[in-house]
Amino acid sequence: MSRPPEPAQDAPSVGVVGATGYSGALAARLVAAHPAFRLAFCTSDAAKGEKVASRLGFPTDLAFVPNAEAAARGLEVDAVLLATPAEVSARLAPALVDAGKVVVDLSGAFRLEHAEDYVAWYGLAHPAPARLAQAHYGLPELFGPPKRAHDGSALVANPGCYPTAALLSLAPLLRAGLIEPRGIIVDAKSGVTGAGRQAREEYSFAEVDEDIHAYKVLSHQHAPEIARHLACAARLAGGAGAGAEVALTFTPHLLPVKRGILSTAYARPRPGVTSLAIANCLADAYKDARFVDVTTPEKVSLGAVVGTNRVRVGAVANGDVVVSIASIDNLLKGAAGQAIQNLNLLFGVDEGAGLAQLQRLSP
Repeated sequence: MSRPPEPAQDAPSVGVVGATGYSGALAARLVAAHPAFRLAFCTSDAAKGEKVASRLGFPTDLAFVPNAEAAARGLEVDAVLLATPAEVSARLAPALVDAGKVVVDLSGAFRLEHAEDYVAWYGLAHPAPARLAQAHYGLPELFGPPKRAHDGSALVANPGCYPTAALLSLAPLLRAGLIEPRGIIVDAKSGVTGAGRQAREEYSFAEVDEDIHAYKVLSHQHAPEIARHLACAARLAGGAGAGAEVALTFTPHLLPVKRGILSTAYARPRPGVTSLAIANCLADAYKDARFVDVTTPEKVSLGAVVGTNRVRVGAVANGDVVVSIASIDNLLKGAAGQAIQNLNLLFGVDEGAGLAQLQRLSP
């Protein structure tokens, strides 16, 4: 394995907590190959003491340290990526932020507005409810770049994979007042890596191959996240939908592929809205977006984006329905890639650094 060019000695140091899960391992690889960051530590209980290079396949002299060392190791670096369950992130992040660190959390621990939402959707009594209002929702194309506080700290709630795709396809239309905020349907399909690295029977090859099925119907934790930030998008832009309650039906499905999300959203157009207005709205919203490609709905596919941090989105209107479709790689733009994108913005690095060279996995 050849080593990438070494970043400068004073380059921001980054630790990855939970670096053997799918998202954490990919985040570690991206940091290790990044021209402006330095990978300082990786934690994992499953691989503690093992060489990172042997497990993750990129050149480094680091060895995994146990998760119990995450809090102490985090105080020694400039930034920490948390690829941990929500209950772990909710405990770790506040102390690191208070110590002046940049924290990008890949879990759902800081994505919702109210602590009671965590009881309902995550089964979690949130240990740091005051931090929910502090966290920046890290979808830069819609909510702008995250900022560091005067002490250099930041808390970024990296969006979920399904919300990333759904919001990018719908939020511009809602904030422009082109669609009704009620009656929105999101039908989304994900590769099996979206479920994380699990050994349960339902994720085995024999159960998943040549099949597709819905799961967590009307109970998926990403539903309130999508609804909340659709409402935020409408309020931020002051569009015709501002202040209206978003009524959403979200149904996720499991695809027999490793990676990728295809999200198909249905909404009611407001009177007089044309297909051209819908297409122009998306094109205008993303004209300066580094990673979003606006096209026709028929050209939105997994093969166009898997292996990259890119998004494809396309929408059409006909009569009383708008169909808006988006595709992403659930582990990149839906997780680790977006975390690096946020890290770039926080440290004033080019937004595409460490991401622009990624290549899609299919022809």
